[in-house]
Amino acid sequence: MTVFQSTAVMAAGTVVSRVTGLVRNLLVVAALGTAIFADTFNVANTIPTILYILLIGGALNSVFVPQLVRSMKEDEDGGAAFASRLLTATAVFLGFITVVAVLIAPLLVRLYAGKFGSVGFEQEYQLTIIFARYCLPQIFFLGLFVMLSQVANSRDKFGPMMWAPVLNNFVVITTLLIFLKVAPHVTTRTISSGEKALLGLGTTGGVALQFLVLIPVVASLKIPLRPRFDWRSGGLGHSSRLAFWTFCFVLVNQIGYLIVVNIATGASVKAKALGLTIGVGFTTYANAYLIFILPHSIFTVSLVTALLPRISAAAAAKRVDVVRREISTALKIIGVATVPAAFAFLFFGPLMATILYAGTNAANARQIGYVLAGFALGLIPFSASHLLLRGFYAFEDTKTPVGINLILNAVMVVLSIIANIFLPLRWVVVGLAAAFAIAYFVSIRITLFRLSKRIGSLKNDGILRTHARLGLASFIAMVPAFAIAKLSTAAFGRGAMGSFIALSISGPIFLALYLFLAQRFRVVEVQTLIARLGSAVRRGMKST
Repeated sequence: MTVFQSTAVMAAGTVVSRVTGLVRNLLVVAALGTAIFADTFNVANTIPTILYILLIGGALNSVFVPQLVRSMKEDEDGGAAFASRLLTATAVFLGFITVVAVLIAPLLVRLYAGKFGSVGFEQEYQLTIIFARYCLPQIFFLGLFVMLSQVANSRDKFGPMMWAPVLNNFVVITTLLIFLKVAPHVTTRTISSGEKALLGLGTTGGVALQFLVLIPVVASLKIPLRPRFDWRSGGLGHSSRLAFWTFCFVLVNQIGYLIVVNIATGASVKAKALGLTIGVGFTTYANAYLIFILPHSIFTVSLVTALLPRISAAAAAKRVDVVRREISTALKIIGVATVPAAFAFLFFGPLMATILYAGTNAANARQIGYVLAGFALGLIPFSASHLLLRGFYAFEDTKTPVGINLILNAVMVVLSIIANIFLPLRWVVVGLAAAFAIAYFVSIRITLFRLSKRIGSLKNDGILRTHARLGLASFIAMVPAFAIAKLSTAAFGRGAMGSFIALSISGPIFLALYLFLAQRFRVVEVQTLIARLGSAVRRGMKST
C-alpha cells in the first residue's frame, strides 16, 4: 500500500471520526451550554488526555513507532518480543498512574482550574472533581488503544485505529442524547448523582470500547504477543532514554496549556461574577479548537501517520535524501488543504460556528466563531510543525524538539498573559487563540532551520514558493466570497439560517476560485489533485 493509499484510508476514517466527534461536542454544548457549568465537565474530561499525553502518550507516538519499525527489520522474531515488552510495561505503568490520578483528583482540578476553588464557586469545584474521577480511567484505555494502534501501524495496518474512535463517538453521542432526554434543563445546582454518573461513565465507556475493538485486529496479525517483564533487555531501555526527551517536550507543552486553561477558566469565573451569560471561557476555547483542528486531523495526521514508518526506515538506512524528499513533498500536499482552510476560518469563522452551534444562543455561537478566527492562520505552521518534528524523531533525535517547544510555549504564554491583562473579558479567549497562532509562526522558522542541518536545506524544494502561491490564491478567492457572505447576512440575518445561506453561496465560490487560481499559478500538487479527481469521475461515468 502506497503512502497516498494509506493516507486515503486513514483520512476516510478520520473524516467520519471528526464529524461524529463534532456532533458529540455540539450535543455537549446543547446539554451543558458554554458557560462555567460546561467548563466543569470539559475541564474534567480534558485532564485524562493531558495526563496521558504528558506521562506516556508523546513517547508512544514519537519514539516507539520508529523503534518498532527497527525491531521488525532487525530482530530475528520480527519484533514480537520488543512489542510484548513494550505492551506489558505500558499496561503496568498506565494502571499505576490511573489509580494515582483518581486518588489525587482534587489536586488536579485545583491545578487546571484554580479559580474554581474561589469563595462562592464551591459547587463548581466539587462537580469538577466528581466528573474527573469518572473520566480519569480514560488514561488507561487511551494508552492501550494507542499502543495496539502503533503495533498495527508497524505492520502497515492503518485503518482500524482511525475508525475505532467512531465507535467511541457513537457511545458518547448516545449518552448525551439520553442525558438531554432525562435532564433537559439541568444546572450546576440541580444535576443529580445519576446524571453525573451517566455523563462520566458514558464518556469513559466510549474510550474503553475504542481500545477493546483493536484487540481482535492485532490478534489477526498473528504477532505472538504475551506478557513480558524482562524490560531491561531487548532495547526497551534505549527506547526509554529516547522517551525522556519526549517527556520533556510534552511537559513544556502542558505547562503552557496549563496556563491557558487557568486563564480561560478564570474568565468563566469572572463572567459569572459579573452576570455575563455569554460563554467566554474554556468551553468556548475548546470548541473553537475542535473546529480548527479538523483539517489538520483529516489531512496532516493521516499523511504523517502513513509517512512516519517510511521515513523511519529511510533514516535507519541512512537515506537522508529520501527523508528530505518525503518531508518536502508532504509539506506541499498539506499546504493544499491547510492554507485555504486557514483563510476560511479567518473570514468565515463566525458563520461556521453559528451554523454548527445553532442549538445554543446565537451570541454564544458567534463567540466560538471569533475564537476560531483567532486560531485560523496558525493552522498553517501548526500542521507543518507536526510533520517536521517527525523528521527529528525518525533519526531518534528527541532532544532538539524540546528546545523548539520551549521557545514556542514561552511566546504563547507571554502573549496569553498580555491578552488576559489588556483585553476586555469577552475577547480574552480570542487573544489566547491568536497567541497560539503567533507562537507557531515563530517556532516554524526555528524548526525548519534546525531540521535543515540534519537533512539538508529545504529552501530549494519550492516549499515556500508553493505556500506563497496557495496563500495568494486563497486571498484573491476570498475577496468576492467574503463580500457575497456579508451581503447575504445583511439580507437574511446573522442567525443560523442567514449564516447557512451566506456560507452555502460564498463557500463554493471561494473553493472553486481557489482551485482555479492555484492551478493557474502552477501549483503542481493542485494540478495533480484536479487531474486525479477528473480521472476518477471519468472512470465512474464509464462504469455506469
